[in-house]
Amino acid sequence: MLNKLEAISDRYEELCARSEQPDFYADPKQAAKFLREKNELEPIVEAFRKYKDAERDMQDAQELMSDPEMKELCQQTFQEAKQNKEALYEELQILLLPKDPNDDKNVIVEIRGGVGGEESALFAHSLFRMYSMYAASKGWNIELMNYNETELGGVKEADFVINGRGAYSRMKYESGVHRVQRVPETESGGRVHTSTATVAVLPEMEEVDVQINPQDIEMQVFRSSGAGGQHVNKTSSAVRLIHKPSGIVVSCQEERSQVQNREKCMRMLASKLYEIEQEKLDSAVTGMRRSQVGTGMRNERIRTYNFPQGRVTDHRVGLTLYKIDAVMDGDLDEIINALATADQAEKLKNNQ
Repeated sequence: MLNKLEAISDRYEELCARSEQPDFYADPKQAAKFLREKNELEPIVEAFRKYKDAERDMQDAQELMSDPEMKELCQQTFQEAKQNKEALYEELQILLLPKDPNDDKNVIVEIRGGVGGEESALFAHSLFRMYSMYAASKGWNIELMNYNETELGGVKEADFVINGRGAYSRMKYESGVHRVQRVPETESGGRVHTSTATVAVLPEMEEVDVQINPQDIEMQVFRSSGAGGQHVNKTSSAVRLIHKPSGIVVSCQEERSQVQNREKCMRMLASKLYEIEQEKLDSAVTGMRRSQVGTGMRNERIRTYNFPQGRVTDHRVGLTLYKIDAVMDGDLDEIINALATADQAEKLKNNQ
C-alpha cells in the first residue's frame, strides 16, 4: 500500500507542476481532466503526508528516550504519534477504495405506493416529503418529473430528480422497500396497520452516457392529470416513451411543454437502461446479487418506520433510532452515515 501511496504522491506533484505551466489552459478539456484528477488525489496525498509526519514523530521520540529527563515526555509523544499513525492508516485504506464513478451525479428517485391501499399512498407522500426536506438541508434542489396524487393527498407514484453534487453518494442507500407501522387517518378503531412503499434510486445519465437508438423508441402524448389549472386539460403536453427492446416505459407530465417533458423522459430512460446494463455486469462479474448494504434491492425490506413506538429501524445494519419525527423531517444523516460505514467495511474486507 505504501508503494501505491508514493506513486500517487508523485503523480499529484506532477499535476501540480503541470497546472502552473503558462500553457496549461490552452486545451480546456485536458486542463479540466487534469484538475479533476488532482482534486481526487489531494485528500489521499494530504492524509499520506500526515501519516509520514506521525511516523517521523515516532522515530524522533524513540531516539530521545535514552535521555532519562526526556523519557516520560517522549513515551507520551511516541504513543500519541502511534495512535495517530494507526488512525491515518485506516483512513488511507478507505481513501484508496475504488470510488463509485456515479457518486458525484444527480439522482433520479422513483417512489411507488406498495401494499396497503390508500395508506401506502399516504406513506409514499411522507417519503417524498422526507427526501425533499433532506435535499433542502444539503442545499440540493428537486425537479419534479411525474407526480400522481390520490384524492386523499397520497401519492401513487412520484418521479423526481435531485440535483446536487454528491447526491448519488448519499441517496443510493435508499433503494428498497420501506415499511410503515402506524394508525392510518382512515382508521376509526385505532388499529395499527402495516403498509409499504418502494423507492428506486438511479444515477442520472445523459443520453451521451448511454447509446439509445431513436428507432427503438415509441413516443405517445396525452393530457396531464391532477392539479395544474386550466392548461392541464387543454393540451396534450404529457409524454410517454416506450423503449421497445427492453419494454421500459417512462412518462413525464410536470412541464407545460411537450419538448421539455420529452427531454426529461429521455434522461429517465437513459438512467434505467444504464441500471440494467450495470446489473448484467455485476451479475457476470460476481455471480451474486448486489449486497443489501450499497444500493439495495428493490424487493427487499430495508427499513421500518414504527410510529406508535417512535422508532426507525434500518434492517441492513441493525440500527434503531427513537426519533421518528426528526427522520420524517429529513434528518437522515445518522442512518446514511451508518450505511456508508458498513459499505466501506465490506469493501475493505473484500479488498484484503
